[in-house]
Amino acid sequence: MRTRQALVDAAAAEFDRSGYDGTSLNRVCRAAGITMGALTFHFAAKDELADAVQSQGQLITRQALDGLPEGEAPALHRAIDLTLELARLLEAEPAVRSAARLSRERPDRDLAWSAAWLDTVQELFEQAYREGQLHSAVRPTSLAALSHYLMIGTECRARAEHEEAGSDKELTAVDQLRQIWDIVQYGIGGPPGAGV
Repeated sequence: MRTRQALVDAAAAEFDRSGYDGTSLNRVCRAAGITMGALTFHFAAKDELADAVQSQGQLITRQALDGLPEGEAPALHRAIDLTLELARLLEAEPAVRSAARLSRERPDRDLAWSAAWLDTVQELFEQAYREGQLHSAVRPTSLAALSHYLMIGTECRARAEHEEAGSDKELTAVDQLRQIWDIVQYGIGGPPGAGV
């Protein structure tokens, strides 16, 4: 089991850095300190290894979101908090960044990273709409789509930050996303926190 996990962890870092096409199994084996024979014992093909990385990214995401407090916060705030937690995961977890990237690079697979969170975000936006937290012209499906696009941008930003480790950034990906949501809230229902 440790060998399999070491391979998945090494593959997550490689897929994150180089994408599906740019990742070589030899580099994964070197990074994991494992022979090619051990890799093929656990994974018959690169596709299987990528599937395992995507599954791990989804699992990490679901576990983190399950740990978010339900609380009394308005649905709109809970939806935004959920996306901020996703951004934190994208910054911290190579498997999550890889799962997001591989979802775009391998759309024919049934392992989309967004499947771990997008329905929940949309439900929260629908609840916010029903409760009058959104302007009547704002559609929950549009906010869910916006969230998806924001996560793609956050993923790219988080990967760039990871590759440029040690450089001084004024804002993290999470901070930047928080500022974007503050701006969006003015347009969808008034100033952040106002009347909500």
